Amino acid sequence: MKKALITGITGQDGSYLAELLLSKGYEVHGVIRRASTFNTSRIDHLNFDRHANGAKLTLHYGDLADAVQMVKLLYQLQPDEVYNLAAQSHVRVSFDIPEYTGDIDGQGALRILESIREAGLVRKTRFYQASSSEMFGKVQEIPQTETTPFWPRSPYGCAKVYAYWLTVNFRESYNLHASNGILFNHESPRRGETFVTRKITRAATRIKLGLQESLHLGNLEAKRDWGYAKEYVEMMWLMLQQDNPDDYVVATNETHSVRDFCIETFSLLGLDWEKYVKYDAHYERPAEVELLIGDPAKARKQLGWEPKVRFKDLVKIMVDHDLELAKQEAKLASLPKT
Repeated sequence: MKKALITGITGQDGSYLAELLLSKGYEVHGVIRRASTFNTSRIDHLNFDRHANGAKLTLHYGDLADAVQMVKLLYQLQPDEVYNLAAQSHVRVSFDIPEYTGDIDGQGALRILESIREAGLVRKTRFYQASSSEMFGKVQEIPQTETTPFWPRSPYGCAKVYAYWLTVNFRESYNLHASNGILFNHESPRRGETFVTRKITRAATRIKLGLQESLHLGNLEAKRDWGYAKEYVEMMWLMLQQDNPDDYVVATNETHSVRDFCIETFSLLGLDWEKYVKYDAHYERPAEVELLIGDPAKARKQLGWEPKVRFKDLVKIMVDHDLELAKQEAKLASLPKT
């Protein structure tokens, strides 16, 4: 039985990846941060244990800011695969907390890579780094591929570039099986509600049921390549099954604006989006990424991977889910107060 360690297991991608690995018979371990509340809502449906009492999914307290704990954990577990998905992942927020973002998203990757080396696992363990299309930033060519130069436009993007090159460096310096997945925007019903796509679908469904009056957004013209997160985690796994490590763009090769996302979402609910969406400069970034569109040709050729869920299908998946949430919320709101 293969053993995998996932940082960021309680996030959108981590939860889907844990499901995938468990379905393939893996013993899965996840790293979670200690907090006053146990934030495991995305993985509560899985059979996990906090004390490794024979469960196939075990959670361990840890933090990418703590290198000592990471070395100890890796030495104890001896994992076959490590997936580094943990991050301060909100691009706009990275402008407000750039030092923290750099420490966790950049140095955090270094701490894991060094821990693999220090624990003597270079020849045993395969490493996946969650890289981002935000590294392309001010894009130098359209569409973006694995050879497109990086020009990050946020502290988040800069930190991810640092982690990307560290992954390449450890691959070349120590012959570590280390790969970068350059994932373009990927969404799902498990996307955090502060991210623009989920913010739109949550708001629109609440507006439909009279629970909310309007939706405030920043730049409506920003264009993104949006895919389905549940599909994208399969690519993470595929990269670590190859004989040789490499770096891959994971994308749909389609781009749509935030405005397009609003139009599609509200139209599914029979609403005119322009009546409800309001501009708010507060949500603008100091430096915007205007256009992202990825070419996954390399992944298609070498890994046989092709995205199946496209833009309209993705929006519908999210709207259907959030409409059910809104209905539950409306039902609770209608109950008599005691």
